[in-house]
Amino acid sequence: MDFLYNLMTTITEAAILLFEFIGVAVLIVAGIIGIYSYIRRDPHARLNLAKGMAMALEFKIGGEILRTVIVHDFSELLVVGGTILLRAALTFLIHWGIKNEEAVNLPDKIVDTSEKSIHEH
Repeated sequence: MDFLYNLMTTITEAAILLFEFIGVAVLIVAGIIGIYSYIRRDPHARLNLAKGMAMALEFKIGGEILRTVIVHDFSELLVVGGTILLRAALTFLIHWGIKNEEAVNLPDKIVDTSEKSIHEH
């Protein structure tokens, strides 16, 4: 039984590191692209940066959720739970910002599919 527990812990810790690393890498790439887009005066720079930040946070939240598997005591669980709640709140705010930014910058993107299908028939 100890073998299975140690195996699960090792695999989970590796997966947490992988998710955290991917989240950081996505954030760095999104930041670099965001700076480049800002310098070029791309009107969608904020939107693209927000999407990159949201994707990075999704990976970070995935790592935190995996971390709950290997928590040993209640105080660790509270810290992990608090971190998940903060990251989830940030993700919500970023997605809200993306939605508003898309409404302002990409009004053509929002299409009423029910109206479109009526006109096609």
